[in-house]
Amino acid sequence: MSEQADGTAPALLEVEDLAVHFPITQGVFRGRTVGHVYAVDGVSLTVRRGETYGLVGESGCGKSTLGRAILRLTEPTRGQVRFDGEDIAELKGEELRRRRRRFQMVFQDPMSSLDPRQSVESLLTEGMKAHGLSQGPEADRRRLRELVDAVGLPKGALRRYPHEFSGGQRQRIGIARALCVEPDLVVADEPVSALDVSVQAQVLNLLSRLQHELGLTYLVIAHDLAVVRHVSDRVGVMYLGGIVEEAPSTDLYADPQHPYTRALLSAVPLPDPEAEDRRERILLAGDLPSPAAPPSGCRFHTRCPWKQAERCDTERPELRQLEGAAPGHRVACHWAEQIRDGRIHPHHVDADMVDEAAGAAVGTPEHAGSVTEILGR
Repeated sequence: MSEQADGTAPALLEVEDLAVHFPITQGVFRGRTVGHVYAVDGVSLTVRRGETYGLVGESGCGKSTLGRAILRLTEPTRGQVRFDGEDIAELKGEELRRRRRRFQMVFQDPMSSLDPRQSVESLLTEGMKAHGLSQGPEADRRRLRELVDAVGLPKGALRRYPHEFSGGQRQRIGIARALCVEPDLVVADEPVSALDVSVQAQVLNLLSRLQHELGLTYLVIAHDLAVVRHVSDRVGVMYLGGIVEEAPSTDLYADPQHPYTRALLSAVPLPDPEAEDRRERILLAGDLPSPAAPPSGCRFHTRCPWKQAERCDTERPELRQLEGAAPGHRVACHWAEQIRDGRIHPHHVDADMVDEAAGAAVGTPEHAGSVTEILGR
């Protein structure tokens, strides 16, 4: 966790009502749009300068698409992305390219994001030259040697190629490439998911050390709850394209309020066998609904053990400050206070009933086998 961030730090990144909808088309030559995949749908969040914001959720919830949309690697359908007060969603061409120096990304798969035909020196120098940071061959080599040493790579790494390194070393090259242009914000998309546990710890400690030394701000995207807890000051939980809960890291893990967050944390094993046997385990029925045909109302209502007959399937809840909770603890649930106080009790959710409800909500045919069938040919 960052030692620099606090509740009074100014906002570096502000995202408001951001959406990314991918069109689904039919036809070979002149395809017509028959629907959309709602990968990200109405996300708002703020990342303060110097902090680490963790974004967690199961595979397919839209967290990677959100990270790419923030950096304009994927074009948003609507919404605002203000970086240091400037709306970068409106920037185009050369103006956008110049701004990219200040926000960089560490990709999930380091091998596919590194050009195998370029040496490490060439990979790192390319970004410096593109943004006008090159100061001549000797000064650049000195800068690169310092950078390679800072990320824990051997001295001879600059002359080698990506295939000559291990997975953990390639991820360090990806981090060095992001840092060589001296950014303010780094979006790390699953930075350790493909690495061994021992190497994961090394990379996470490296990110924390570099943040302290360079004053970086991180948006860390992951599905591993332990990783997010270790590195984050604040955490946002995503489900099917939207944030359902946001809170300081310690508060969220100690006292989760949204039913989906409770279910996620109940699946994390505890090191104490007696505590593991005593605690409540929440098992969710059914599968994650298709983002091409999301349920109406609350996106989680088709799997929620606390679903109520009123509002849940008709009105989408807003992310709001929870009454009686710590400042900054926001939840997108109509009944969060009642669930917390025990006034609403969980009930059994039938997986078959969930499928029928999801289908009825979007008018899909029974036993639909593809997105095209879901949307109707």
